[in-house]
Amino acid sequence: MNIAGHSTSVTLEQAFWLALKEIAEVQQSSVAAIIAEIDRARGEDPGAPNLSSAIRVFVLTNLQGR
Repeated sequence: MNIAGHSTSVTLEQAFWLALKEIAEVQQSSVAAIIAEIDRARGEDPGAPNLSSAIRVFVLTNLQGR
């Protein structure tokens, strides 16, 4: 996956990928665009978790807000 011009890989459980795809559909966005935004926000926080963990937190937070 290319994010902000660099290649990266993300390991997530299938349930998180499915939830992320659902969130992308609701937001009329792509999974890649959402991951890029998560990565950008993570880059602004020196104490941020790794990308996979940040995605899991994003998904959980998003689903709790419904």
